[in-house]
Amino acid sequence: MLLSLDRCDSPIGDILIAWDADGRLRVLDFADFEPRMLQLLRLHYGDFVLESAPAPVAILSSIRRYFCGDLRALDEISVATGGTEFQKSVWMALREILPSETTSYGDLAKRLGRRKAVRAVGAANGANPISIVLPCHRVIGSDGALTGYGGGLRRKAWLLAHEAHYTNSAPTDLFAER
Repeated sequence: MLLSLDRCDSPIGDILIAWDADGRLRVLDFADFEPRMLQLLRLHYGDFVLESAPAPVAILSSIRRYFCGDLRALDEISVATGGTEFQKSVWMALREILPSETTSYGDLAKRLGRRKAVRAVGAANGANPISIVLPCHRVIGSDGALTGYGGGLRRKAWLLAHEAHYTNSAPTDLFAER
């Protein structure tokens, strides 16, 4: 599989994005977790080739608008994933969690009609290749505690606070001077 790769900046660190020939986002991860990203690519696609290329404007624009407070901008990004059918069902269910809302692994399992699959939902969540866009940061422990996040708990907390802030205020243009 041939994927194109680019970097974009964000308020919480450089982001790596990879997309396929059809312009569908396949990976979004933080640059300091590049080995994890490569591991997920191998897991989901086996053999792959990454070539550096400028990211599609539509993807970059949506990511930047999200960080400026347009929380629904990520909904415009077309995604495609590898993985099992169960993993894909978990990842697509993540997109149904609204910005500034959270859910637990147990509630997500119930939503999928698999109430006893809490651990499997957690494992699928942890193997999510498209962070932020497939918002695994919105899944928390049943006691309300922040639980693991591939980009680190500090980023998870920041993303949740960012979404809470912009749910009740107007977006700003953090990238206006760039």
